[in-house]
Amino acid sequence: MAFSKINRRAKIKRRIRKKVSGTAQLPRLTVFRSNKQIYAQLIDDTKGVTLVSSSSYKNTAADKLTKVDQAALVGKEVAAKAIKAGIEKVVFDRNGYLYHGRVKSLADSAREGGLKF
Repeated sequence: MAFSKINRRAKIKRRIRKKVSGTAQLPRLTVFRSNKQIYAQLIDDTKGVTLVSSSSYKNTAADKLTKVDQAALVGKEVAAKAIKAGIEKVVFDRNGYLYHGRVKSLADSAREGGLKF
């Protein structure tokens, strides 16, 4: 039976989320990418609360950039917000996406911004 792209990603996402969970001290950095935008959140799964978030949506600096550059901008922004909130270490949740392109760009720029994962 052939899986659709959505079913395949959901299966990978479940496999990842069995192992990856965030706490207040070590939140989960999760990435969501749509066709046009990219979003990143730091989540405390024990309370079910989003601690920090950032996106390319309504970001005027990201309008004229390529999608990979937008992802890098979002990664730096979420890292800056996290460090301001006192968070330095996170666990990375690629959310079923391949660690490639926009997801990799966001992760690399978050590391450059000071997050450790």
